[in-house]
Amino acid sequence: MTGIALKGLLARRLRAVLTALAIVLGVAMVSGSFVLTDTISKAFDTIFSSSYSHTDAVVSGKKLVDYSNAGNATVSQAVLERIKRMRDVEAASGALIDLNGDSTHANLVDPEGNAIESNGNPTFGFGIDPSQPRFNPLKLKEGHWASGPHQVVIDSETAKKHHFGLGDRIGVAASGPTERFRIVGTATYGDVKSLGGATIAVFSIPTAQRLLELPGYSVISVAAKPGVSAAQLVSVLRREVPATAQVRTAKEQASEDKKAVASFVSLIRGFLVGFGGIALFVGAFVIFNTLSITVAQRTRELATLRTLGASRRQVLRSVVLESFVIGLGASLIGLVSGFALARGLSSLFGSLGLSLPEASSVYATRTFVISLVLGVLVTVLAGFVPALRATRVPPIAAVREGAVIQRTRRLGPLTGVLLFGVASALIAYATLGGHLGSGKSLLALAGGTLLGLLGVAGFAPVLVNALVAIVGVPAKRLGGAAGRLATDNASRNPARTAATAAALMIGLALVSFVAVLGKGVHGSIDRAVGNQVTADWVVTSQNGWSAFPAGAGTAAAKASGVTLASSIRADRGRIGDVDVNVNGVEPETIARVYHFDWRQGSSPTLGQLDGDGALVKQSFAKKHQLALGDGFTLRSPAGRPLRLTVAGIFQPPRVMEVLGGVVISRQAFDRTFPRPSNSLTLIEGSPTQAGLDKALAAFPGAKAQTKAEYVKAQSSFIDTMLNLLYVLLALSVIVSLFGMVNTLVLSVFERTRELGMLRAVGMTRRQARRMIRHESVITSLIGAALGLPLGIMLAAAVTQAVGKYGVTFSLPVASLLIFMVAAMIAGILAAIAPARRASRLNVLEALQYE
Repeated sequence: MTGIALKGLLARRLRAVLTALAIVLGVAMVSGSFVLTDTISKAFDTIFSSSYSHTDAVVSGKKLVDYSNAGNATVSQAVLERIKRMRDVEAASGALIDLNGDSTHANLVDPEGNAIESNGNPTFGFGIDPSQPRFNPLKLKEGHWASGPHQVVIDSETAKKHHFGLGDRIGVAASGPTERFRIVGTATYGDVKSLGGATIAVFSIPTAQRLLELPGYSVISVAAKPGVSAAQLVSVLRREVPATAQVRTAKEQASEDKKAVASFVSLIRGFLVGFGGIALFVGAFVIFNTLSITVAQRTRELATLRTLGASRRQVLRSVVLESFVIGLGASLIGLVSGFALARGLSSLFGSLGLSLPEASSVYATRTFVISLVLGVLVTVLAGFVPALRATRVPPIAAVREGAVIQRTRRLGPLTGVLLFGVASALIAYATLGGHLGSGKSLLALAGGTLLGLLGVAGFAPVLVNALVAIVGVPAKRLGGAAGRLATDNASRNPARTAATAAALMIGLALVSFVAVLGKGVHGSIDRAVGNQVTADWVVTSQNGWSAFPAGAGTAAAKASGVTLASSIRADRGRIGDVDVNVNGVEPETIARVYHFDWRQGSSPTLGQLDGDGALVKQSFAKKHQLALGDGFTLRSPAGRPLRLTVAGIFQPPRVMEVLGGVVISRQAFDRTFPRPSNSLTLIEGSPTQAGLDKALAAFPGAKAQTKAEYVKAQSSFIDTMLNLLYVLLALSVIVSLFGMVNTLVLSVFERTRELGMLRAVGMTRRQARRMIRHESVITSLIGAALGLPLGIMLAAAVTQAVGKYGVTFSLPVASLLIFMVAAMIAGILAAIAPARRASRLNVLEALQYE
């Protein structure tokens, strides 16, 4: 039976290849996702390990507040000198290098005065001591290290991309206006091929301290004398450093640095593998449908095997073996294809401005095992039900003309209704329980979506005839006899048509879900930002969300036509053991450019901010049991305390809050927070774009926008995410195309004699092609008719759950119409090869076909 199964596959090479392609794409996505993320992880590993490759211990400032603009606490020069004098220390060197924070950022500026940055990628500004090369993680490619106050070394990739050479002058903007430096060298960070879209500017220590406004060092690298272990050195150092500093071994520090990155890489991996899983899920439908048709067409062959003595178990084994061979071959091809797809995914992220560090490709054993096991398992499981049907073929069927397997059709629809009911309950639990975002609710939502798709696929055969009557109207009216025959063919076998349409349904359901939800979120962000900001113009950073130098706000205020400019400082602080976003505002002007939704207090309340008063967000006050008049202590990232009293309570929109949990006066902010910077400068008046651009010319990291432009920019990331999701979901649509091609090819094969009869009674080749094409389009429109409403309903449920954040349900009519047209185009493309095959049949041979 093994030989018969393998010979059968060779005899049906075309359908085997088409079936395998459905698995190839899914496995390639899984394989490529692992290769890409493993490569990114290796790049970050190299970055962090090279930072401490010749170091035994690392002294750094403690992180008192997460995600602070000011970064961690610094370590003073006095501490460095004390460490150098310790008897167990062979060498020690301070540096300004912070890969995880915002304290060592400096924008490179091109000759036209524009900041060199890519969609918010890091712009590192480092300070190193060239006299201690053992501690330097950067590798000099040409020139020499910066030593003077006007010298800089830039990363090789930026130098190459923007055509900078040694001796050229380049602008650098850090905490103040742009300054000019001479390029004296280029460098790379360790052995990493690329830092993605990040740029690096390397200065001498005094220059970096001045530019970055950092009085000490972010890190001190220490090497032990021979015979002193890293653990011993750490133990000694801990007794010498202040409370604001921490000591770790080099290995511990590298591991600590990698924690945040590891979570980020795991998130990307799960995201991409999830789309590979979707493609495999769609591929399972294709395999199930293809093998079901194949088994039905091989009724006489299977019955003959039973007549010759083959047992049910042997028949089952032979069909499962076919599935296994197809799955194994497809998985191997998909595995290798994934290696190339990894580069494509990297380019995709780059085109969206999401470039990531690169290293040599990593092909882990796990990638091979998971990809092959997933591909083979999905194929075998999808082929198991058709294999069971094959065992029910009676031996007597070998002598029956046109024998087909008789089976009940009630169980499938009933099971589908049951699954859809369970799915509805799970989705209701996830979206109506008020806890969307928790692990259980997300699992319930994913499970409900999966079961919902299976449920609709289960009872879809019952809906096919009704749907054909609707979507087949154009074919009947415009396609002539060929169109009418196509409509009848689509209704002839509802189960087959439904199974074929179900593969496309999944992709369209997910695409429509993303589009509808994205439209609602987009609208909620636009409304939230528009309601809060009442200014005419807004100054932000170039990427729209990071901080920019406070001097930029002062410069913008001097532009012609500006009648009022109110800057908003921003950073993170700590109250008790909780981190909170803190803003510093100008009490006299903020109410004219920002709308407060007061819950307790009013505009005159802002006058109390000049003392020790503070505004707190209502949700923050409720969570921390704060009321009007209550006192609390706020600590800055440097550990400096500020005693405050609740003067008023307000509540911004729950999405895209312009102001954070605590609002104080700008003067109090500047006294308490190191390196104060702006998140926004809100402007009233009638300045021109050219006038504001001129005023901000010395601050290339900042830009001015009208209110309308600012509102649009705040939601632009939704468009980027939608484009990324559409590209990834397109993979599942492509898989469904192979399924449609497969079904049509098998249908043409099955109806060979019928097509010969039609040609004999006068059907032209053109009409034959048209009939197959209409049949394919009808099937694809059934997939759209099932998938689009399902995606809309799922989006409506999720929108209901996030309604408390201001998200409203909104139908993107234009996008949905585009998806409908795309489904029709998919049907036309899928019909090309089968239609050509049908039109080229030899009439006499077709009439003799059995």
